[in-house]
Amino acid sequence: QVQLVESGGGLVQAGGSLRLSCAASGRTLSSYAMGWFRQAPGTEREFVAAISRSGGRTDYAASVNGRFTISRDNAKNTVYLQMSSLKPEDTASYYCAADYILSNMNTRTQEHEYDFWGRGTQVTVSS
Repeated sequence: QVQLVESGGGLVQAGGSLRLSCAASGRTLSSYAMGWFRQAPGTEREFVAAISRSGGRTDYAASVNGRFTISRDNAKNTVYLQMSSLKPEDTASYYCAADYILSNMNTRTQEHEYDFWGRGTQVTVSS
């Protein structure tokens, strides 16, 4: 089992930046592909970004590509989501997720592929 705790959410004006962190405990994060998802009220949870075990491959949803950056520090057992040029439509609860995976270079972009989830952190972008 791996436990995930997100932090770094908050209220920011449009055009601003935030960095989310996802700290893992219970297992070493280097064995897991990681992802960020988000869910706004009344909508389904959607994929935001994913990173391979090694960090050598990343994938992004089209809506955040070029504005968000996912990264990881396996020594600190932490994954990050740097969000820039934020828009009101980025307002949502953001969740990190982990999938135990043998491949060093594969990512996971589908919600059902992930086994472990954090409880989320709220991001609100004002216009």
